[in-house]
Amino acid sequence: MAKEYKFIILGAGGTGLAAGMYAARLGLKTLILGYSHGSELPVGGVITTTNIVENYPGFKKLTGTEIAKKIEDHAREYELVDIVEEKAMSVKKEGKFFIVNTEESEYKANAVLFATGTKWRKLPEEIKGGREFENRGVNYCALCDGPLFKNKTVAVIGGSDSAAKDALVLAEHAKKVYIIYRGNEIHPEPINLQRVNANKKIELITNTNLTEVKGKDFVESVMLDKKYNGSSELKLDGIFVAIGHLVLSDLAKPLGVELNKKNEIIIDHKDSSTNVPGIFAAGDVADKPFKQLITGVAEGCTAAHSAYEYITKSFVETS
Repeated sequence: MAKEYKFIILGAGGTGLAAGMYAARLGLKTLILGYSHGSELPVGGVITTTNIVENYPGFKKLTGTEIAKKIEDHAREYELVDIVEEKAMSVKKEGKFFIVNTEESEYKANAVLFATGTKWRKLPEEIKGGREFENRGVNYCALCDGPLFKNKTVAVIGGSDSAAKDALVLAEHAKKVYIIYRGNEIHPEPINLQRVNANKKIELITNTNLTEVKGKDFVESVMLDKKYNGSSELKLDGIFVAIGHLVLSDLAKPLGVELNKKNEIIIDHKDSSTNVPGIFAAGDVADKPFKQLITGVAEGCTAAHSAYEYITKSFVETS
C-alpha cells in the first residue's frame, strides 16, 4: 500500500529542500525524494559540487557543501518533512492523486513538484576515447576529483562560468591547467574571468575542439583539431568536462507535462505551475534562462505555496 503524503518533491537539491521547508510551514505533510531518475547526486544537489559560493544573500562566502547543509538542516527542522534517499522511477496519475514509485517503495500525493535539476553533459560520442576513459582521467566534478591531480597537468573543456570555476579549483592542486574552448573567448562571470586571467597556472586554448582522448590505463594526452605550440597532441594527466547540463525531465513526459526544445518543463512563472493541474516545477529543470541556487530556492518556495493553494481548493480536507 502506498504511503500517503500531501506533497511529494522529486529532488533534494537546494530547490527541493527549500520547497519542503516552506510546504511544512504551510502544514503539508511532505516527502522529499533525494534522487531523481538519471541523477546520482546526493541530498544537497549540484551546489555540493561547487567550491565557493559568493552570490547567495546573507552569506559572504561558503562552500557549496556548507550552504547545502544549512538548507537541508532547515528543512529537517520540520516534523512534517521526510527526506528519503530513494530514486523516483515513475510518476503516474490515478484519479485526482499522483503515485510515485521508487525502486523500494510506492508513495501517493495530492501534488508533485519536479525539482529534478540537471546532470552533466558528457563528451560527444564522436570524440574517440571520451567515454572509454571516464573515471580513468575523464572527470566531471573538479571539486570532487581535483585533489587526485596534485602537481599534474589537466584541462577543462568548455568556456562557461562553470568551466572557469572548475579551472580555478583545479589550479589549487594541479601544476598546470588548460581551458580548451571551441569559441573565440570564454564567457564566465566577470569576477571569475579576472581570477582566471590572474592565475599563472591557467592557460587558455580557444577556437579549438577536442577530437580524441588517448592513453593506456589512464589519460595521457588529447588530440586537437588545431595545432597548439606546433602540435595537435597535448600531453595531459586528466580532463574535466564542463560543457553544460542535460535537463532531468523524463519523468514528467508520461504525465503530459509540456516541455520546450531543451526538455525544460514549461511553467507559469507567477506560480511555478505546469499545464497539468497538481504538477509544479522549479529550479534548473524549469524553463528559466537564469539558473542559480537563489532563483531555484525562490521558485521552490513559490511552488510550495502554489501547491498548498491547489490542494486546499481541490481537495476536501478530512484530516
